[in-house]
Amino acid sequence: MLKKLVIGAALALTPVAGLAAGGEQHIESYDFSFKGAFGTYDPNQLQRGLQIYTEVCSACHGLKFVPLRSLSDEGGPALSPDQVTAYAAENYTVYDAELDEDVPAKPVDHFPANTSLGAPDLSLMAKARKGGPDYIASLLNGYTGEEKEEAGSTYYENTAFPGGWISMAPPLEDEHVEFIDGHDNSLDNLSQDVSAYLMWTAEPKMMARKQVGFVGVLMLTILSVLLYLTNKRIWAPIKGRKNS
Repeated sequence: MLKKLVIGAALALTPVAGLAAGGEQHIESYDFSFKGAFGTYDPNQLQRGLQIYTEVCSACHGLKFVPLRSLSDEGGPALSPDQVTAYAAENYTVYDAELDEDVPAKPVDHFPANTSLGAPDLSLMAKARKGGPDYIASLLNGYTGEEKEEAGSTYYENTAFPGGWISMAPPLEDEHVEFIDGHDNSLDNLSQDVSAYLMWTAEPKMMARKQVGFVGVLMLTILSVLLYLTNKRIWAPIKGRKNS
């Protein structure tokens, strides 16, 4: 149960004062589908990441800046409107002031804000940490199995965490979550899936931004060619007189 409550808690932590510095921080570079100028989110991976967040992370961490309705937006997990409605109602509640009670959430609501045990909100975590999704996946994969006690607390060696020791117990393990489609649920894949999902929550409009950027570069290239040809045409008569 503790593992379900603390996933990601250390993502916002800084090295604890007094801990001996561990080995060199190691951030793995993962081959995420959204990397590169033409990269795109993989909706299947985002759906798996959503499942991991729902079953594990949401017990302790909120996504208060993410509207539930965005789960059906283009470029995201690609849930249907009916699926979003069902997901919201089955997993979250919101307080209704008129009824003075909690009621099932609707697509117009946001993911709940949840900071149990002082855990940070994960909405923008992939943009807040250097390395983004690579850092998150590396941290989730970076536990060595070594532990130590200090000042009444237990710390765990982690090769991706600054300083080498982290107060969060390993939150994921092989086969921690079962996927309906039977996708590989090894620790490495679970870490990448939830990291990709957190990248989407931090930058849901990445695909639209890339598309706008591509169109902008294309238009500037065409404009540059037209200006060059226009310049040559305008100055051609003058250059011709000088040569004659």
